[in-house]
Amino acid sequence: MRKAPELTTARAPRKAGPARRPRSQTGTRPRTAARPPSPGKGKRGEDGYLAYLLRQAQAAARLSLDRALIPTGLTHPQFVVLTMLKAYPGLSGADLARVALLTPQTVNVIIGNLERDGAIERTPHPVHGRMLRWSLTRRGLALLAKARRQATIIERRLARGLKRSELATIRRWLAHVAADLNGA
Repeated sequence: MRKAPELTTARAPRKAGPARRPRSQTGTRPRTAARPPSPGKGKRGEDGYLAYLLRQAQAAARLSLDRALIPTGLTHPQFVVLTMLKAYPGLSGADLARVALLTPQTVNVIIGNLERDGAIERTPHPVHGRMLRWSLTRRGLALLAKARRQATIIERRLARGLKRSELATIRRWLAHVAADLNGA
């Protein structure tokens, strides 16, 4: 009994030349995807939606601050927690999470690390025995001062070219947006 020969589907060699794009079902060649504009242009600029522009600006500011904080050894969330504890000493972990705009789980990890490093300390709440209050230590104040110097550079870049009155208007508007939409 003989074996049947194997069938192969050999293709004819392709001619050298530019690669062809496949045709769509309509018979036309698909367009190449347009490249999005850089920040500040098109819908990523003055023609963009406010919510998107706020998000874009926040992402750029966050990345700049993350990079600026590298020499301090702090992460952006740690910096926010220290900043809020300086502004509002004695916050509980839950309150700290709210004002730092972080999840309670994230704040618990941050608090644990900052306490381990000696930057913050806990004291029991005078009324609620199970609730802990957090405050900065001398080490925490020094660390925050070092980080604040780096953050100030970013703040100056953000305010560059703005008059005091314009900056006050922007701050007022941003605070209004946060307060108004927070209740929505």
